[in-house]
Amino acid sequence: MDRRATIAMLMGQTTEKKAQVQDLFAPTPPVAGLEPYTGTWGYDQAAHLLRRATFGATQVQIKNYAGQSLKTTLDDLFKTQPLPAPPINYDGTDDVVPVGSTWINAVYLLDANKQISNMGYRDRSLRAWITELLLDTSTVSLREKMTLFWHNHFSVNGIADPKFFYTYIDTLRKNALGNFRDLVKKITVDPTMLIFLNGNQNSSAAPNENYARELLELFTIGKGPLAGPGDYTNYTETDIKEIARAMTGWRDTGYRSTDPAVAVGSAFRAASHDTKTKTLSARFDKKVISNNLDKEYADVVDIIFTKDEVARFISRKLYRYFVFYQITTDVETNVIQPMAQLLVKNNYDIAPALRALLSSAHFFDAQNLGLIIQNPIEFSLGAIRQFGWNIPTDTLGKYRTLYSLFLTIAPQQMVYFAPPDVAGWKAYYQTPVFNRIWINVTTLIARMKYTDALAFNSLNLNGVKLYLDVLGFISKLDDPGNPVAMIKDMTKAVLPQPLADGQYAYLKDVLLKGAPDYEWTNAYLAYLAKPDDKTARQGVEVKLRNLVKALLNMPEYFLG
Repeated sequence: MDRRATIAMLMGQTTEKKAQVQDLFAPTPPVAGLEPYTGTWGYDQAAHLLRRATFGATQVQIKNYAGQSLKTTLDDLFKTQPLPAPPINYDGTDDVVPVGSTWINAVYLLDANKQISNMGYRDRSLRAWITELLLDTSTVSLREKMTLFWHNHFSVNGIADPKFFYTYIDTLRKNALGNFRDLVKKITVDPTMLIFLNGNQNSSAAPNENYARELLELFTIGKGPLAGPGDYTNYTETDIKEIARAMTGWRDTGYRSTDPAVAVGSAFRAASHDTKTKTLSARFDKKVISNNLDKEYADVVDIIFTKDEVARFISRKLYRYFVFYQITTDVETNVIQPMAQLLVKNNYDIAPALRALLSSAHFFDAQNLGLIIQNPIEFSLGAIRQFGWNIPTDTLGKYRTLYSLFLTIAPQQMVYFAPPDVAGWKAYYQTPVFNRIWINVTTLIARMKYTDALAFNSLNLNGVKLYLDVLGFISKLDDPGNPVAMIKDMTKAVLPQPLADGQYAYLKDVLLKGAPDYEWTNAYLAYLAKPDDKTARQGVEVKLRNLVKALLNMPEYFLG
């Protein structure tokens, strides 16, 4: 696939492609609202929902849910899952944590040079652990997709303590589909956030406004159009100053600590708290905040959440994450407004509003199919989830391989635990390009190198050659011995849009190189008859890997 053509395709769909997509769910008419979807439920609809709600569904999962119902699929996606076991000591280099045990509450040790000796592997362990969670296909759940959503929303980076990062991401995961207001309160005094936005330096003697500013601008209500000097429609500079005063006195504890008596957490220091009355602007009805010591931050959050714009603000962010970045006047009226009303009605519980969005006529409108450019994490891990892969089963080998995979994604310009700034990844807010920012000459080459290596067993992960299980993948298709049917079923499982006839012909030529169909059929039957025969296996597998390479390089594969 020509890289220039790929960039052109991803930076703006053609009219012909949109028309092709629009036909996919025919005869369902175009719809635009949050009203429940009542059209056909089948393979295409199940694939669309699972593609947006997870990091890549397997074809078995798609088939399974296609044979059930939208309600059943949503029930499973929103079902409360057991929390994952925490990351562990995998390499035996920690004198205080046995191999196989978790380090999340274990003390740090100093070496002879007074440097922490057991932090490096914990950092690697954390990243390997999160990669394994993102790759997990044992359940169908929204939780990890929503955890990443909140990680982007409540963005932190640059905290040099994996125990702090674990505490932070654990809070997001536990509250991923819970109450938005409660999550804001938890994040406000989260030790990682206290460090990142200088809340741990906020005192009555020297109020620090960093967190108060981002709480309003990025986390809850948004600025709105500039109404006047220091007045952003939804709040004012006065509100920032008064809220900063209300949040004085909080400190993180346990950062890089070698003291076993000091745990990771946060603590309120009354002596540093501003006990004087704080008065908000007319944007918050001139509410007065009286001294309430360690509960005063929660009072602030409650006041902010009296404004319905908070519900509209977070609804827009959810829409851009799960549907499309462009919010038209019609979308604002017919989708965002009713979502916001549901949030307010349900006391800011996220699940009812998000479920309404993912089960809406608007979500399943054919015009919303395959419009999102997958972020690098979705793109890179999706292929592995869809096709299956080899990974060492021993703890040391598994963690090392997962950490190496984590590093391999970085050249595509997205790293978990390292969003570029407090606003998160630019693809979710930078107008007018939004998610098209994921694709440029550098990242496109990185994506294609990655998928080419996946297809041909040449992705070296710390000595482990990762390969996609292409034979296992096609074995689950309805008619893998028929090259035409096999290609159609394969593309249907991994692409969000149907291909044009010429594209199917191109893929068939990649597979057969001009040979008649029966040559594939005969080769595949020969392999089935003797699956342990190296020659028979390679005769099929090499052809398949060429096909998968071509498929993963298609512009359509970049979309979700």
